[in-house]
Amino acid sequence: MTWLFAFIRVKGYNRGMRNMLAEALKGHGADYIEIHFEESQATSIVYRGERLEEISRTRSSGGNIRALVRGSWGFVSFNRLDGLRDKVTLAVEEARLASREPFKLFPTEPVVETVMSQLKKDATAIPLATKKELLDGCNDIMLSSPKIQSTRINYRDVGRQRIFANSEGSYIEQAKTDLALRLTAVACEGNEVQQAGLSLGSNGDFAAVEGLHEQAREIARRATALLSAPQVKGGEYTVILDPVLAGVFAHEAFGHLSESDFVYQNDNLRQIMVLGKKFGDKHLNIVDDPTIPNLRGSYKYDDEGTQARKTYLIREGVLEGRLHSRETAARMGEIATGNARAINYLFPPIVRMSNTFIEPGSTSFKEMLGDTEEGVYVKDWYGGTTSLEMFTFSAGEAYMIRQGRLAELLRPVVLTGNVFTTLQNIDAIGNDLEMNQGGGCGKGGQYPLPVSNGSPHIRIRHCVVGGR
Repeated sequence: MTWLFAFIRVKGYNRGMRNMLAEALKGHGADYIEIHFEESQATSIVYRGERLEEISRTRSSGGNIRALVRGSWGFVSFNRLDGLRDKVTLAVEEARLASREPFKLFPTEPVVETVMSQLKKDATAIPLATKKELLDGCNDIMLSSPKIQSTRINYRDVGRQRIFANSEGSYIEQAKTDLALRLTAVACEGNEVQQAGLSLGSNGDFAAVEGLHEQAREIARRATALLSAPQVKGGEYTVILDPVLAGVFAHEAFGHLSESDFVYQNDNLRQIMVLGKKFGDKHLNIVDDPTIPNLRGSYKYDDEGTQARKTYLIREGVLEGRLHSRETAARMGEIATGNARAINYLFPPIVRMSNTFIEPGSTSFKEMLGDTEEGVYVKDWYGGTTSLEMFTFSAGEAYMIRQGRLAELLRPVVLTGNVFTTLQNIDAIGNDLEMNQGGGCGKGGQYPLPVSNGSPHIRIRHCVVGGR
């Protein structure tokens, strides 16, 4: 255990570190300066079929400095704390080289606090051999299925201890752990190839990925079943999305449009994303909330030292808010929401989502299904793309709906459409909210940022489904 890990795990902050950072921040004549420093330890395990491609445990440390001078930022990253004051001077000089319209950051109160993580079974403390034994078992189960030709497994956990200090007097220590796992089975018969998968994650609690043998069998069974499944006839359908895919829709199709740096920099988007504009019926509420305990996207302070808060993006069908850093809030005359995040010390914080979800309604899945004469039920997802308001998502699993009942399994389908039209076409929202902790978010070269997304089941009328 290094000295930084040692001090941050005890109650209270390290006065020596705080004093050192405070001295480095003084007397530079900048409008604002902040220093980040972190240490991390990570485990990565990767399988491709029978081959174990990677098994590693690494440690790293480093930090960065951001300096604001007359509306321009300077940014310097480093691996060692020695000569810190000279590094701050370099960031200030970089900021002075550029000239932009000056602005003042959205004001926040200085904070001095240590935030500890509380985990039942910390993944970073689990022996590497135990992790490999678990994944060996899952891989063997999937490969033992007769038609499974190959598998893919990606496991990663990381524990970070972060320090933040700024020229306004804030000093924050935060501990954060993250875990992500993806299992995929690839089935083959003749010229037909199909795959099925499962994404899991947690706030670093290893218990979330224990006992996966039955799920590994189900992944192999589903991939095999898809080889003989029919393909849906392409067209417009009533579609019911499960909580996983509906959560991905909320995150990818709408959440990114709510990140204010996108809005501020895009004239067309500013004209679309006008606060107070109606985007759906009164039953539609979309939220971003990093204050929910024990989710991957949860935290108390963002990477600018702003306290996290719950933000309604859509409330009762109306656009009510968006996600902000201190800079975007100041430039747009709105409130900083605590959504400035960086994946690690090599990057400056940018506006990112945390835990983004559609709030539950009052309709049960059974009622939603029973009300649908013909349609498609879609679950999970493989991937997707968005371009402003247009989206394309690949569902991982699909079934026909006939006369209010689930019918035959279908080949994976693709959903496409305009996000704003789709929001208007949501006519039922379930009462069964679930949060999906798998995967990660990418933006501005920073991937994978730990986030969660979720939703209850939702039903969408007139959704375009790609097929034969």
